[in-house]
Amino acid sequence: MFSAHCRYALGMEDGRIKDDDITASSHWYETTGPQYARLNREEGDGAWCPEGQLEPSDSQYLQVDLGRLTFLTVVGTQGRYARNSGNEFARAYRLNYSRDGLLWKSWRNRLGNAVMEGNKNAYASVINDLHPPIITRYIRLIPVTRVSTTVCMRVELYGCPWEDGLISYSSPEGQPMNPPGYPIASFNDSTYDGAHERRRLFGGMGQLTDGVIGLDDFLQTRQYHVWPGYDYLGWRNDSLGTQGYVEMEFVFDRRRNFTSMKVHSNNMFSRGVKIFSSVSCWFKPRLIAGWEVESVAFKTVLDDRNPSARYVTVPLNRRTAKSIRCRFYFADIWMMFSEISFQSGNKSTHTHVGYHYLKSTSLTSVPYPPAANPSTSEPPDDGNTPILIGCLVTIILLLVIIIFLILWCQYVCKVLEKAPRRILDEEVTVRLSSCSDTIILQTPPVKHLFLLCPTACGGGYAEPDVTQCTPHQCFHSNAPHYAETDIVRLQGVTGSNMYAVPALTVDSLTRKDISAAEFPRQHLIFREKLGEGQFGEVHLCEAEGLPEFLGEGSPLPDRDGRSVLVAVKQLRADATSQARNDFLKEIKIMSRLNDPNIIRLLCVCVSSDPLCMVTEYMENGDLNMFLSQREIESTLTHANNIPSVSLSDLLHMSVQISSGMKYLASLNFVHRDLATRNCLLDRRLTIKIADFGMSRNLYSSDYYRIQGRAVLPIRWMAWESILLGKFTTASDVWAFGVTLWEIFTLCKEQPYSLLSDEQVIENTGEFFRNQGRQIFLYGPPLCPPSLFELMMRCWSRDLADRPTFEGLYQALRPHVNQ
Repeated sequence: MFSAHCRYALGMEDGRIKDDDITASSHWYETTGPQYARLNREEGDGAWCPEGQLEPSDSQYLQVDLGRLTFLTVVGTQGRYARNSGNEFARAYRLNYSRDGLLWKSWRNRLGNAVMEGNKNAYASVINDLHPPIITRYIRLIPVTRVSTTVCMRVELYGCPWEDGLISYSSPEGQPMNPPGYPIASFNDSTYDGAHERRRLFGGMGQLTDGVIGLDDFLQTRQYHVWPGYDYLGWRNDSLGTQGYVEMEFVFDRRRNFTSMKVHSNNMFSRGVKIFSSVSCWFKPRLIAGWEVESVAFKTVLDDRNPSARYVTVPLNRRTAKSIRCRFYFADIWMMFSEISFQSGNKSTHTHVGYHYLKSTSLTSVPYPPAANPSTSEPPDDGNTPILIGCLVTIILLLVIIIFLILWCQYVCKVLEKAPRRILDEEVTVRLSSCSDTIILQTPPVKHLFLLCPTACGGGYAEPDVTQCTPHQCFHSNAPHYAETDIVRLQGVTGSNMYAVPALTVDSLTRKDISAAEFPRQHLIFREKLGEGQFGEVHLCEAEGLPEFLGEGSPLPDRDGRSVLVAVKQLRADATSQARNDFLKEIKIMSRLNDPNIIRLLCVCVSSDPLCMVTEYMENGDLNMFLSQREIESTLTHANNIPSVSLSDLLHMSVQISSGMKYLASLNFVHRDLATRNCLLDRRLTIKIADFGMSRNLYSSDYYRIQGRAVLPIRWMAWESILLGKFTTASDVWAFGVTLWEIFTLCKEQPYSLLSDEQVIENTGEFFRNQGRQIFLYGPPLCPPSLFELMMRCWSRDLADRPTFEGLYQALRPHVNQ
């Protein structure tokens, strides 16, 4: 489903959609006009509010002119928060849309429902996917209510520019099929938004333009809760009379020079379905003109061996047209299409009916491509001979250039293969896509690197001087990309993260190297298993008599006579000798940490097996769980006793985390897994940075799995950590920016929640290339603009441009006292 990738902000929040392009049926005051209906913005009185009480029968609307045809896939809405003074929002809304501003259509989902769920409070944003997506220029949001009430809305729209220019297609209606032994299948165009007359479809668009490609078995669907055959528009030969073909007409926004057409067709010949045997197309340069006599004919090569659905490419010989009529001839009883694409030569624009693939455009800064000017259309060909000669010369030159580049690439690659394998303080050449796409990076000493890509994407492990894979390939080769020892070293023997420290601090250890006191293990009472790793487990325990055991200067807070909760990391009895040594190293590392915002090692049990280390644990658990169960403090939360936190609380938490990380950075310690799940909280809202998150099943979805094991928190990791395995204080700063984002969204969603793990990795490559197409996290509604600017600095491409933790602490601390 290509539409899953087409989810980029179209410009309400960042102002690319201008005030003049946002109108409304009415508004209360000038300060609640439509120009203030921008998601996450607080200008004016905070939102668009239609005039008066909204009644169930009203059709007040907010209208947005997108400036051009757009493939719209997602709508985000908020209410009027107005810096904690507003509490109006729309609990539901409908969508109307128009491609020309004259004919308006009502959007309905695939089950026929027109009403979308809206907001439940005034500040949280609600994201609704459009199934099916909409191809439109104008969009209206119409709030819906069951009772008389006041509503206000802020909006963001997500999608891609519709480069295809197709504005309608016409075809015969699809027919049902009743195959013996199978359920009845219906191949009608269920999302078609045009007219249905005399068993034909006119003037609209539907399932051939929704970006959903049908499966090999036409009875199976990519959608849930729909009927068999839903993904295809299909016709039976004998239902169309004796003509033996299906005639379709396509109308475009302007004249284009068409090079080819691609039709995705089913080919399950065992059930009487085949791709079309041939097709003939006629062209019309203007809508008021007649069809040109000369057609383009193409005969397909039928395949009776492979039943897979496939695209069939039909050459259109650069014919110029504003409208195309094609007749597709049957090769069997049935013919079924799920998508149709057209390739147009105008300005090298590739057009695709159903989806224009903007693979890596920023969610926050997607500029509109310049609008096409109809007057710039290329004139019809006056003669074929000069063009043919020009094409042949161009092809010959391109072949010569390609051959030269291939030879040059092979030469360079051979030179690099022979290059020294040492990269200490030397330049590293990192190849993300090909030998010609080369960027030079300055790298730290080799001890910081764990290369992710296998050599040439083909197996074995790459040396740390050259990687030749794309980010996607680096995580999808059959070969593992971290050696097993590296996985353990990153993960820690108990399944939690282990701090990266200078090598001199983790030399071989003995019991005398451990300064923590030996605690009687019989005084540890098991309460809950928090998580586990390959060689160890993490338990929540009560420690009897621990304050007395630690004596004066104990880091434990006053417990008011209650039992002391501790986290106990325990090594399994079957652990390897290397894991045992790593566990003792971790104890030595932990024993060096002494800061009010870092989890403390309290004592150990290492005189006998199993080896244990006992650390602090907070009664409020981790920050992610704490915040996700709360709302921002308001009169509503007080009146209804809803658990809440204030903006001041969030800022105080942020300062504490920056203080703890400042301390770690001063010791040259790198955390490698900073996130709210790894910040523990006591009843006084004191933060303690820990490393239990990776070991907990609750947060397994936050980690990218390699060979079925959760090891990499890619949504929090800097680009250099994912692509180069490079973990530094600067990469911790990146993760701190994501942690701030979590805090000010109250941990209501996962970072980059609209992207899959694979898309997050591909986006990492865009940060590396730094061509303005990387996707950033959006600004949380609760976050002050100055704080969001600080987050954006944390996500700077260049490590030197990111702030230090000392600088972050100094920047955040003044906010707490405001």
